[in-house]
Amino acid sequence: MPIIEINDINAPGLEIFSTLTEAQLRNELEPEKGIFIAESPKVIRVALQAGYQALALLCENRHIQGDAADIIERCPDIPVYTGSRELLASLTGYTLTRGVLCAMQRPLPRPLSEVLQKARRVVIIDSVTDTTNIGAIFRSAAALGIDAVLLTRSSCDPLNRRAVRVSMGSVFLIPWTWIDDIETEMH
Repeated sequence: MPIIEINDINAPGLEIFSTLTEAQLRNELEPEKGIFIAESPKVIRVALQAGYQALALLCENRHIQGDAADIIERCPDIPVYTGSRELLASLTGYTLTRGVLCAMQRPLPRPLSEVLQKARRVVIIDSVTDTTNIGAIFRSAAALGIDAVLLTRSSCDPLNRRAVRVSMGSVFLIPWTWIDDIETEMH
């Protein structure tokens, strides 16, 4: 795909980076069409290495030949949108921490039995609603060698952009799934 210089923040294809909310990106009615946003070259590389599929890349001009060059080379069939730091901040509504965002295909939720199949050490996250806390829990779980993470549905999404960034990509490395109720699922 060619590199597309952004001249209009309302151009087609950019809505996944600008106007869609986290809930719209998740697409709970059609989960196979769900998307999440990975932020920073390091996190995007971890996601790609873990088998996640990139759909589109948004990066500052300076990263085309810099921090994003290997990602662009690795994903030659996706659109790569680029612009100045100021233009991208205007598009997304925030300054990009590391200058690169990647829209990625959201995986379907894993069955609980699959996540627990080989797990010996499991973390259960119950009603944690702060995205940075979710990311920090996943990052700590990876550092401690945790085998699986279970989240109650009242917890926030581990594939939220901020949670993914704070986890430094750990959310892609530890099997996880949603559970309805701790009491029911653990018996």
